[in-house]
Amino acid sequence: MSELENNGVESPEMNQGAYTAQNIQVLEGLEAVRKRPAMYIGDVNVRGLHHLVYEVVDNSIDEALAGYCTHVEVTIHEDNSISVRDNGRGIPTDMHPKEKKSALEVVMTVLHAGGKFDKGTYKVSGGLHGVGVSCVNALSDHMQVDVFRDGKHFVQEYAKGRPLYAVKVVGESNEDRGTLVHFHPDAEIFSVTVYDYNVLAARLRELAFLNKGLRLSLTDRRQPMEDGSFKSDSFYSAEGLKDFIAYLDATRTVLMPEPIYIEGEKNGVPVELSMEYNDGFSENLHSYVNNINTIEGGTHLTGFRLGLTKTLGDYARKSGMLDKLDKQKIEIKGDDFREGLTAVISVKVSEPQFEGQTKTKLGNSEVSAVVSQLVSEKLAYFLEEHPKEAKMIVEKVVLAATARHAARKARELVQRKSVFSGGSLPGKLADCSERNPEVCELFLVEGDSAGGTAKQGRDRKIQAILPLRGKILNVEKAMQHKVFESEEIKNIYTALGVTLGTEEDSKALNLEKLRYHKVIIMTDADVDGSHITTLILTFFFRHMREMIEQGYVYIATPPLFMVKKGKLERYCWTEEERAALVEELSEGGRVKGIAVQRYKGLGEMNDHQLWNTTMNPATRTLRQVTIENATEADRVFSMLMGDDVEPRREFIQQNAKYANIDA
Repeated sequence: MSELENNGVESPEMNQGAYTAQNIQVLEGLEAVRKRPAMYIGDVNVRGLHHLVYEVVDNSIDEALAGYCTHVEVTIHEDNSISVRDNGRGIPTDMHPKEKKSALEVVMTVLHAGGKFDKGTYKVSGGLHGVGVSCVNALSDHMQVDVFRDGKHFVQEYAKGRPLYAVKVVGESNEDRGTLVHFHPDAEIFSVTVYDYNVLAARLRELAFLNKGLRLSLTDRRQPMEDGSFKSDSFYSAEGLKDFIAYLDATRTVLMPEPIYIEGEKNGVPVELSMEYNDGFSENLHSYVNNINTIEGGTHLTGFRLGLTKTLGDYARKSGMLDKLDKQKIEIKGDDFREGLTAVISVKVSEPQFEGQTKTKLGNSEVSAVVSQLVSEKLAYFLEEHPKEAKMIVEKVVLAATARHAARKARELVQRKSVFSGGSLPGKLADCSERNPEVCELFLVEGDSAGGTAKQGRDRKIQAILPLRGKILNVEKAMQHKVFESEEIKNIYTALGVTLGTEEDSKALNLEKLRYHKVIIMTDADVDGSHITTLILTFFFRHMREMIEQGYVYIATPPLFMVKKGKLERYCWTEEERAALVEELSEGGRVKGIAVQRYKGLGEMNDHQLWNTTMNPATRTLRQVTIENATEADRVFSMLMGDDVEPRREFIQQNAKYANIDA
C-alpha cells in the first residue's frame, strides 16, 4: 500500500500495522474486475481467456432464447482479438433514465447492469449476475461495440473498460439489426492471449445442440489455408438433444434405433432431455441449466435419477423380468439402471440458485420434483408404447446388477488391501517419508526400468514412485469387476489410499485419506508412452473423476532430445526446438561437433538427467489435467478407447502434427 501523508506530521494511527478508514480502498466502476479478475472469470490463464468469449456469446444466446436471434458469428482475428456478431434486437442505445447516459454505455461499463434482471425482457438467461460483458470490457485493452437498430448504426469504443467517447451514430443500418462486439484481451491481465480454435468450437457445437434452430459459426482468420480460405465451421441442430446424444454416442454401439426424447414443462420449468443405452459400462450423464454445463450436477440431475430408477424399476418388476435376480438374492440398485446410459438433460429456470459464481451445481429444490415427475410420466408412456426397447433396457439393467454383484468381492478385496484399512502398500511402491498429502507426489511410471531410474533420482522426502507393468487395462471396454481384478489398477487404488463407494453408490470416491495431492503420469515420450498415458487418463476419468476435478492429476513432460556440443548440454522437448538449437549452435551452417541424442524412453536417461528435466519441482514442466468441457471429454475418451476404428483414424490424421511417430 502506498505511503500516506498528513501535512508532514506522522500520527500514531499511521504507524506500521495501523488499520484506519484511510486503509479502506473503494474501487470504482470496473476497477474491481481488473484488480481481482479471477473472482469474475475463474482464472487469468487459458480457461479465463476463453471464458471471455462465452460471456459475449451468452448475450446473443439470451436473445435467441427470447426468440429474437437466429444466427451468431464468432471470428478469431489475426491479432487474436475476437468478434461476436448476432442478428438480435441490438443493445438499447437510448438514454438510461437513472445513469443519464446511453444504455449501451451502461451495459458495457457498469457491473450488475443488463436486461437479465428484468423478467419482461429475458424469461431465462445464462449470465444472471449481470457482470458478463462489462467484465470482458474491463479485461480487454480495446473493445468496440457496433449496434444496428432503429435504422441506425451506433458505435462506441473502450480501453480497459473506459469509454473513449460517447455513443455516436456513424451511419444507417438499413435492414441490418443486431450487435457486433469486437474485443482484444489485455496482455497485462492474461498470462496466455492465444485462442484455441478447438476449445471454442466445442462450446459453440454444444450451444447449437442445446438451442435447436440456432446457427452458430466460427472462423479463424489467423492463418489462411492452402487455397486462401480460412478455417471455419458452422453448427446447427434441427433436433437438439436427440442430435446431441447421437453425437456423443457416435463411436459407441447403441442398443436402440433412436434416442428417447422427453420434453415438457411443469410449474414454469421447461425440461428437455434425451437418452439412450449402449453396450458400454460407463454412465454418461450431462446436465445443463440455462445452457450452463452444471458439471457437478444438482437437483435437476437428482430428479432425473429418481424418475428413471422408479419408472424402470416398476416396469421391470411388473414384467416379471426381475424374478431371476430375486432367486439369486441380488437386489437391484440405482447404478444398475444407469450403466451404459448416455443422457443429456437441459432445464430452464427463471431464478436458478447456483453454488458460487462458477455455476457448477444447481440448488433449486423445486426442480428435482419437476424433473422426476416429468421423467416418470413420459418414460412410463414410452415403455408401454415400445415393448421391444423396454425389454432390451431391462435386460441391460439385469446384466448390470449381476456384474455388480460379481464386482463386489473384487471391490472389497481392494478395500481390504487399502493402507488405511490395515493392509500393506503395493510391493513395487517406493513411498516418500513425508506424510502431509498436500506436499506429497506420486509418480506413475511406465515399466520397471524407468521406475528404477526414477527411484534413484527422486526427492525421497516428498516423491513416491509406483512402476506400472506395461499397458494397464482399457477400462472403457471392461466390466466393473474386471477393473477391480486388474493388479495394476488395484495397486493404484491401494497406493493412493482412497476408499471406494458402497455397493449402493459404487462410483463414489472418498478422497478424505488421499495420500498424495499430486499424481503425476510419467511415461516415455513415444507412441507407446502416449498410449499408456491415455489408458491411465481413461481410468481416472471413468473411475476417479473427482481426482481430475480437484486438480490432483498431472502429466510429466520428459524431453525428446539432448543436444551436446563440447561441454554444453541442452534439452529439447519438440522437433522444432531441436532444429532451432542445432541452427543456433552451428557455425556458418556447419554442424560439426554437435551430437543429438533422441530419448525413446525414460530408461535411457540416468537419474541425474531425469531429475533435472522431468522431476525437479524447480525446473520441470507439469501439465495439469482439467476438464474444460465434460461432454467433449466423454466423446473423445469413447472415440479413442472404443472399438470403432474410423473415427479414431480421422482424429489421428487431424492431429498428426502433434504426434511423434517412431520409425
